[in-house]
Amino acid sequence: MAEPELGIRFQRRFLAARQLRSFPWTELEQNLRNSPDSPLLVDILHKTILHPVCVKYPPSTKYRRCFLTELIKKHESTAAEPLDELYDTLADILNEEESTHCYKNYLLPTGECVTLSESVAIISGGTTGLVTWDAALHLAEWAIENSAVFSNRTVLELGSGIGFTGITICKTCNPKTYIFSDYHPCVLKQLTENICLNGFVLEPETTRHIQTESQGQEAEATNYQNPKLIVAELDWGSVTEKQLLDLQPDVIIAADVVYDPEIILDLIGMLQTLSTSRADRKPPRVYIAFTIRNPDTYHLFQAELDKVGIRWQIVPAHSTSIFLCDVQPNITILQLFT
Repeated sequence: MAEPELGIRFQRRFLAARQLRSFPWTELEQNLRNSPDSPLLVDILHKTILHPVCVKYPPSTKYRRCFLTELIKKHESTAAEPLDELYDTLADILNEEESTHCYKNYLLPTGECVTLSESVAIISGGTTGLVTWDAALHLAEWAIENSAVFSNRTVLELGSGIGFTGITICKTCNPKTYIFSDYHPCVLKQLTENICLNGFVLEPETTRHIQTESQGQEAEATNYQNPKLIVAELDWGSVTEKQLLDLQPDVIIAADVVYDPEIILDLIGMLQTLSTSRADRKPPRVYIAFTIRNPDTYHLFQAELDKVGIRWQIVPAHSTSIFLCDVQPNITILQLFT
């Protein structure tokens, strides 16, 4: 597969608000040295900061300011004539007020975009669930390559966070029903808003919260799509078998939920209950993606699975990087056989 041209590579990284060091700056410098008066910088500007999606759903002010400052530095290093559009755009951004929230936009292979409202801080409102983590990107890429796993199935996602993986699957894999779940009120509110932001409708009669009333604001949908979408409040430590009985998932997925040894037993216990509560007695397919930050926690999870007789295997890595994640060799996906 041919490598995308330079402007497109800048665009994909910029819309998803990747770290600035991940951009192909060296290649840009070489191009500018060879042709300092080329329209390349203006093209990159319009594919990034002035892209229509970015104008409507902008990344953080700080991120855009740092990116544009770096772009101007590269241009000034060529001693070419100043580009007024670069400086005018920077002046506009410098006049903006900082916000606690920003947008990230991920381009799908279909040409559609997944747009998320996120916190600008890793920890906000007492939770880390208001940002998207790399394991969610990794799992979504695998799902796109293996869409048959989800097609016409009822999918339950544990720890959905603000919704990236689930929204991507709903846009690309044609599930019959998708159940997003989490437990923190702020996360559930942001999750619901992001689902609606991407053109989906959460019908009141199909939206349920376990233990609490529906939270989250209604938003105007731009494109009603086929999957039946549900948001559920799911507290692993207190959920009952009766509350899980109604879910009946064919597939269970989760990303970056195995990070705390204290929740491992609750997670495993819930997976066991979900596997035995299906009406047809056919256990669901289970896929857990996570970044191995602490090998001891990873091995503890595997050991506890072994204790209760849940077999597991590492899923082979997918072949393409759609979302241009930072290199994370320690992200893996386990398939569990409950």
